[in-house]
Amino acid sequence: MSKLQGKKITPMPISAGITVVDLINEYFTAYNSARLREACKLLSQDIFQAGVTVGVSLSGAMTPAGFGVSALAPLIRHGFIDWMISTGANLYHDVHYALGFELFAGSPFLDDVKLREEGTIRIYDIIFGYDVLLETDAFIRKVLQAEPFQKRMGTAEFHYLLGKYVREVEKQLGVQHSCLLATAYEYGVPIYTSSPGDSSIGMNVAALALEGSRLVLDPAIDVNETSAIAYGARETDGKSAAVILGGGSPKNFLLQTQPQIHEVLGLEERGHNFFVQFTDARPDTGGLSGATPAEAVSWGKIDPDELPSTIVCYTDSTIAIPLVTAYVLNQCQARPVKRLYDRREALLETLQKDYLAAKDKPVVKEEGTEEVPSYRCGTPIKR
Repeated sequence: MSKLQGKKITPMPISAGITVVDLINEYFTAYNSARLREACKLLSQDIFQAGVTVGVSLSGAMTPAGFGVSALAPLIRHGFIDWMISTGANLYHDVHYALGFELFAGSPFLDDVKLREEGTIRIYDIIFGYDVLLETDAFIRKVLQAEPFQKRMGTAEFHYLLGKYVREVEKQLGVQHSCLLATAYEYGVPIYTSSPGDSSIGMNVAALALEGSRLVLDPAIDVNETSAIAYGARETDGKSAAVILGGGSPKNFLLQTQPQIHEVLGLEERGHNFFVQFTDARPDTGGLSGATPAEAVSWGKIDPDELPSTIVCYTDSTIAIPLVTAYVLNQCQARPVKRLYDRREALLETLQKDYLAAKDKPVVKEEGTEEVPSYRCGTPIKR
């Protein structure tokens, strides 16, 4: 038989006491188990290394299941997550754990009419009391009335301030393991929300507006700050990585940083260097959640030269993230924390300076001896 490409599959019985690393390396041999193995190796060997700025998008009900505390916070503490885009719902439910409230593993087949009568909330097979929502709302509204919140701001600053208060409550209550929001505050990891009105946090912001609150969450600030982070990634560290848990609006907000840089601001077209996604969405329905890295190349979101190293694993993120976290914590040395939150203004200043300089340049470029009409980013205008 001719020599084939790939590694020979040599099945061996799984033994008791096998480690997560050995399980993934030796027994995740094909299909999406193999994609998960490839993702673990790419993350540990190339992405979670010096010289890479790592952005993570988070969608789906991950924090109610505890993964904010158990998986994402440890990745932040080890310097593996530099900035994030999250749904507001994930950050809201994350706070339940910081406040000491109890959530329970239940069943997806409970009687929801009866649950409503009993004052119980269900997120598939997670259940908790309705009072958890009410008390979390009350905490958030009280915090948001503080003077630091009485202004226009982006969601990174908003979450940083909220995380500060959440961390103080954790200390008062003696919470042993910090939630995602509090950990991001401590380690200077900016967290953005692409749709700030689409969660209970946003609902409470809106309620306070009816009372005269001056808090305004400005999405333009977020678009510019996230683009500045992506723009500065190659200048300060060398490469940019997009690690996507689920899909939806957070995925797009993370990836749109590159079209914002070249399509809208007219700066250099390059795209993210790494793309790793865990999703259960199909690409053939046309939705962003299932869109592949190859499709993202056509938008300039992904560097085409890096396409061979992109990975999409079709699996539930709640299966992937604990396995990935256990694997990389075992295989990687912790990285220095970048504290991008503290560098936001400097990064934004660089982006603005380069944008204004590019905006004033003539829309032509030299190709051989001819001047070819082009867009501000340098892409030729085809007639």
